[in-house]
This record gives sequence, structure tokens and C-alpha cells, in this order.
Amino acid sequence: MCCSVSSYIYIYMAKCNFMITLKKSYCFNSARFSYLHMKYMFFSWLAVFVGSWVVYVEYSSYSELCRGQACKNAICDKYRKGLIDGSACTSLCEKDTLYLGKCLSSKPNNQVYSGGWGDLEGVVKCQMEEVPRYDPGAEMEHRKEASPFNKPTKGTSVEKFKAIVLSHLKTKVGEQANLQDLVSLVLFVADYNKDGLISLPEARSMWALLQLNEFLLAVVLQDREHAPRLLGFCGDLYVMEKVPYAPLYGISLPWVVELWIPAGLRRSMDQWFTPSWPRKAKISIGLLELVEDVFHGTFGSFLMCDVSAADFGYNDRHDLKVMDARHIVPEATFQEAMRERRCNVDEDCLYGTDCRTSCDLTKHRCTPEVTRPNLAKACSSLKEYLLRGAPSDIQDELEKQLYACIALKGSAEQMEMEHSLILNNLKTLLWKKISHTKDS
Repeated sequence: MCCSVSSYIYIYMAKCNFMITLKKSYCFNSARFSYLHMKYMFFSWLAVFVGSWVVYVEYSSYSELCRGQACKNAICDKYRKGLIDGSACTSLCEKDTLYLGKCLSSKPNNQVYSGGWGDLEGVVKCQMEEVPRYDPGAEMEHRKEASPFNKPTKGTSVEKFKAIVLSHLKTKVGEQANLQDLVSLVLFVADYNKDGLISLPEARSMWALLQLNEFLLAVVLQDREHAPRLLGFCGDLYVMEKVPYAPLYGISLPWVVELWIPAGLRRSMDQWFTPSWPRKAKISIGLLELVEDVFHGTFGSFLMCDVSAADFGYNDRHDLKVMDARHIVPEATFQEAMRERRCNVDEDCLYGTDCRTSCDLTKHRCTPEVTRPNLAKACSSLKEYLLRGAPSDIQDELEKQLYACIALKGSAEQMEMEHSLILNNLKTLLWKKISHTKDS
């Protein structure tokens, strides 16, 4: 009996211990579950918050960068009021045969869209009158007036308008022996219907367009193969020929991915999806020829202040084409602006990404002469592009010439002989290698 009672007591105690252990385990698991639940909730809300913030920023950026409809409405309103006219006005504002497609803008005040104009594919560029924030990339452009289409005024004769254009171009490109030829070229473009007359709306459109470096360069280089063809204009909206393959090289990745890729690997990735080497050589020759075209060209010298791959592309024949010429500026305009710029260090004397002068500390003003010529900047952009996949029999010589080109210092005028020699040597080396191929 005694043993039986002891057994019951033992069993009872065992049950109690089991229940206590079970309860503790339950409490521990409940606490652990509660902690995991809170952790899950925290990260879920964090993900929602970050995702919402990214969507908001992207939407805000898109809505600010892509205001094509507002730009079109502003242009067409002025056209209907008779303030402006041009070859693209009827198609844009009446027939709707010129349309704005995908937004390509990178600056709020410079709207860029892919577009279609009948059977033609083009790129539509439109200037917004208001500039929401300071834009260092627009420093070389004349500031917008209260109304960009208030000049010339009513009653201005064609001869007076010619004199106004001549004075403006002299300021932009400097004193040139053939400046009158450039004026005639501008007036020829302004007379879009080729009736031999320049109407007041046509003159106002042309005056607004002449404030833009890119449009001026398109007029200056319109007969050169490396500048996209100007298709038409309306006010300060203009349509350029579409460049089929752009950028020159490089791949676009989401910014989240960009953060985790080392710089060396990123540069290598940019060269993954490029044409065969002979075709790259032909494209590169095109960039070297462009340097020749803008250096001591027919209507003065221009400085290439952003020689990045994003600003260039090529067509089906692998001819280089300029995509974005906003940072190819007249040398005279650049030098005048630099003379007026105050500085404390050399870094204050920079325009775009590639046009740098030095700071004169005695006057605290920037000097007017650039420290690197166009050719050195072009070679820097082409170095990895050309050396990757280059034939072994010219690899060493090509590398040697590219590094000699990159090492060029000072303005091209100061070292014109060396500049011309390196340029010709590079072109000759590339042409000799591809001249026997179909790519030439």
C-alpha cells in the first residue's frame, strides 16, 4: 500500500514537472514567436516605406523631367497667336503628324523626346521657359528673356534682322572672315517655306533657336556626316534625325545594382555589348574627324566640354553621330564667360565635365585657355573602347599612340603641330587596319 502511494506521488510529481516544463516551453515559444513577428512586421513596414519613397522620388523626378505636353501646349499657343512659325508648326499643332513619344529628358528645362514625323523617326527637343533650379549645364546659354519670342520687334526690316544676327554670331563664335556666309546660312534655314522672304514669326523662331549652342552647331555642321540632320523647328522646339544606336557604349543598370558594382568591373561591363573591333575602329575615326570639324572649323572653333559615351551614337553604316551637343560650345563664348568667372581654386574654373581652365590667384578670375584640347578628351573616351579586342599586331602601337594623345596639354593653338601629328597618326593606323575589310 505504501509503495502504491509512493508510486502515485511520484507519478503526480512527474506530471507536475512535465506541466511546468511545458508551460515554460510555451512561454518561451510565445515570446520567440512574438519577437519574430515584431521583426517581420518591422522589416515589412520598412520595405513598404522605402518602396513608397522610391516610387515617390521616381514619380516626382519623372513629372519634373517629362513635361512634353506642357511644352507642346506653350509652343502651339504662340503659333496660333501668330508669334512664331516654322517647318514643324503645322504638323505639331494642326495635323498632329508630329508626335512626342518616349521621354528622354535629363534636365527639366530641356525637354527631349523620341518622336515620329510622318515616316521619319526623330528626336524632339523643346525648351521650357522657366528653369526650376540652378543649372550649371546651361551656363554658356544666354538666359531666357521674359518672353523668348519678343525679338525682333514688329517693323524690323530684313536688313536690320541680318545686322542683329551678325552681331549675335560675332559674340558667339568670334570675329570670322566668313561670318556673312554663316548669317546667310541661318537665314536660309529660317526661311522654311523657301519663298525668299523672312516673316516676323520665322525671324522670332530663329532668334530663339540661335540662343542654343546645340542648334547653332547643327547649322554649322549640317553638311558634315557626324552631325544629325536638322528636320524642322517651331519656335525653340526643333526636331533632329534619330541616331539608331546609342549610347556609343555602356549598359544601363538600376541605381540599386550600381551601388554594389566595383568601378573597375563597371568599366569592363560597359564594353561587353559593343560592335566588332573593325566597326569600333570606324566609329572611332568618326569621333576623330568630328574633333577636326570643330577645331578651326569653317565658322570658328568649338570646345567639346563633355566627351562621354552617352553624348554619341552611330548609324547602320557605323558612322559616328553626335547625340547631345549642348556641351559643344563656341570657344569665343567659353573664353568670355571664363574671364568673368570668379575663382579661388582651379576647380572653380570648370564647365561641363571636361572643359577646365586655371585660376589666376592674383585677380581671382579664371583664365580663358583650356588645359586640355578636344583631342586628348576624345582619346580618353576611346581608350578602353579601342584597346579591348584590338588586333595583336597593332595593340602595342595603338596603346602607345592613345596614351600620347591623352597626355596632350594646353590649348590646341599652343601645340597645333603636335596635335595634328597625333591625330593623323591615329587615323592612319586605324584606317590601314580596316581598309581591306567591308567595314571601311
